[in-house]
Amino acid sequence: MNESQTQYELIEPSLRKAGWGEVEGSKVRKEHPISQGRLIGNRRRSQPIRADYVLEYKNRYLAVVEAKSNEKHYTTGVAQAKDYAERLHIRFTYATNGDKIYGIDMHEGTEGDVSKYPSPEELWNMTFVQPTTTEEEEKEQWRERLFAIPFEDRSGTWQPRYYQHNAINKVLEAVADGKDKILLTLATGTGKTAIAFQIAWKLFHAKWNIRRDGERSPRVLFLADRNILADQAFNAFNAFEEEALIRIRPSEIKKKGHVPKNGSVFFTIFQTFMSGGNGEAMDVKQVREPYFGEYPQDYFDFIIIDECHRGGANDESSWREIMEYFSPAVQLGLTATPKRDVNADTYRYFGDPVYEYSLKDGINDGFLTPFKVQEIKTTIDEYEYSPDDIVDSGEIDSERKYTEEDFNRIIQIIDREQFRVKKLMELMNQNQKTLVFCATQIHAAAIRDAINQQKTSTNPNYCHRVTADDGARGEQHLRDFQDNEKIIPTVLTTSQKLSTGVDAPEIRNIALLRPVNSMVEFKQIIGRGTRLFDGKDYFTIYDFVGAHKHFKDPEWDGPPLPPPEPGPYRTPKPCPVCGERPCICGVEDPPPCPECGNSPCVCEKPPRQIIEVKLSQHNVLQLDSMVRTSFYSPDGKLMSAEQFIKNLFGELPVLFKNEDELRKIWSLPDTRRKLLEELSEKGYTQAQLEDLQKLVKGEDSDLYDVLSYIAWHRNMIPRQERAEKAKIHFDSYSPSQQEFLNYVLDQYVQSGVQELDGDKLSQLLILKYHALTDAKAALGDIPTIRETFIGFQEYLYEKGAV
Repeated sequence: MNESQTQYELIEPSLRKAGWGEVEGSKVRKEHPISQGRLIGNRRRSQPIRADYVLEYKNRYLAVVEAKSNEKHYTTGVAQAKDYAERLHIRFTYATNGDKIYGIDMHEGTEGDVSKYPSPEELWNMTFVQPTTTEEEEKEQWRERLFAIPFEDRSGTWQPRYYQHNAINKVLEAVADGKDKILLTLATGTGKTAIAFQIAWKLFHAKWNIRRDGERSPRVLFLADRNILADQAFNAFNAFEEEALIRIRPSEIKKKGHVPKNGSVFFTIFQTFMSGGNGEAMDVKQVREPYFGEYPQDYFDFIIIDECHRGGANDESSWREIMEYFSPAVQLGLTATPKRDVNADTYRYFGDPVYEYSLKDGINDGFLTPFKVQEIKTTIDEYEYSPDDIVDSGEIDSERKYTEEDFNRIIQIIDREQFRVKKLMELMNQNQKTLVFCATQIHAAAIRDAINQQKTSTNPNYCHRVTADDGARGEQHLRDFQDNEKIIPTVLTTSQKLSTGVDAPEIRNIALLRPVNSMVEFKQIIGRGTRLFDGKDYFTIYDFVGAHKHFKDPEWDGPPLPPPEPGPYRTPKPCPVCGERPCICGVEDPPPCPECGNSPCVCEKPPRQIIEVKLSQHNVLQLDSMVRTSFYSPDGKLMSAEQFIKNLFGELPVLFKNEDELRKIWSLPDTRRKLLEELSEKGYTQAQLEDLQKLVKGEDSDLYDVLSYIAWHRNMIPRQERAEKAKIHFDSYSPSQQEFLNYVLDQYVQSGVQELDGDKLSQLLILKYHALTDAKAALGDIPTIRETFIGFQEYLYEKGAV
């Protein structure tokens, strides 16, 4: 039997005999999706991962069954069975060929032959410890009650990805177990808000509350630190009844004279809650309480803190007062950043995450977009004063070497910024949506102007700045940028504002024109480009400031660092602009003072005038740059182009033994595609191979020649030359076939070997003949046309052809 026959005739009857699919509450999920497959270019993915069977009982996944043909040994699927069980957080997993069954307990590490599958009830009792005390019984009752609520899916389109399913389950288990602080760490773009919604939905309909009496639904509070995040969450929770959702805004509180209490799910930002009841900043000298103090301490049952690493749990932040005030509530923190020294307070407050899902996992599973890095070094990455240059303002230190940390904060050289923008515009596709991160709001304005001066687009709104100073107009530009139906604005410049809270799946490029010293912020910035979008196979990071060093940090996507010892408690200072503590006006912090290092400056010296320098024409002409491309490998690390080539060379002998075998594989579209898929599985995507062509100066050659050059140091031959040599075989074809083949070769020369793919045939026929009926009239039936199209390709690669 093949595998399908084995499943149908042997495995599925055995599962039914054990009660699976027969006992109420039990389900057999066949071909259960796990990953989508990593994006590998040209809108293709690597092979997705699916578990042959997942056994479900009482809305809980209890076991995986990995099936193989009964012609294979029954333990052949053990490695897959273990892998799938680990991904799905399932304790028991089985490998079988239909004749025999091999069982594994992932928790105990025991394994061996089993005579039959356990029944749903048996497997339930094997998985969960049966309660022996009243407290354990109560926890088990709440666990079953929470999991009995199905996911909300009125639209019929939402089903949780496996990691979302894991995250929701882990939180619900923690709630049932009585934990009061819970943390989820999931990479940006993996759907934290959707996870939070489903958790709230299940809690609400199970009527869980902090009293655990089951008599009323909980009151839920969603806290964010930016209005755009609170608004996005408010919209994402729209499956709740309209009157259940309350958006808390200062203007509404002032208008009504009290905080709203007539809802079930509340959304607000920390800054609103920290504002005083009289609309003024909360201060230790004031007697008026902040808005959050108008609620009883036990008013909320469940609090969700979005992006909780951004200060909400910091001992030094007054935001902590909100969480401590509502300490009776169960608090769920959401973050995208693993533990670092800069966000260790978050982990100290919440404890270790109940579930983590990394950026690397998201990319390899195909739920996030992979990326490449283009590192751009210029001859003016550092600057020393030249007497030929003109100092327009400020006092320059002729003995000092100015570095990236100084540019656009202490010293400004417009010629330098113009040059870097020119290089960026040359490298990137100017029709793709792009975010550019700048040092300050003033710098963001200068870069905006430079981009609009050098763009090829004729639209005056091609590039806009979005910073705190841009207010409502900037927010509108951002909304237009996020709208996938709009192409204008195409580029946004910013300093700090857009590093988080920007859900714009179409972003293809991220340019770094300022240092990013914080790993937390770096991951947030990278996360702006990882969201999936139709036709988006990867995004590009244009790094002008050496930020790629973060990829070499072992903590980039690795295990967390231990938290440092807590420092002394310090009350945050009121904002110098709005007077609030913390600030609610949204004005970005000024750069650190070059004298005292603080922001804002505390050394009480007058602010230093920024140095403005205009380069001499001779020095402008001397400006130059060097671009180096790096690749993000499946193991989560950056590798240089040189490493890429070395790694590829090491893999090639496994895929084809010699040049004759490569030629044979490459001559047929089906085997050529299979080879490219195998290369992609090993981390060499279509986009990376195209970059490799550029690296070895083989853009005009066939990818076949690039592989031959790497493996056997063969000369690379231009596609034009290959095409001309192949035409000597035209005599074997009719004039109409020659005309079509000539058209195909022109497309091949212009665009590359992808034009010879079997899937391209119908498109080429329509482009050439406008309709398939006309093509068939000229060339014969489709099988004949396909034979001509595929058969001729052998001549392109025949030995001695060039």
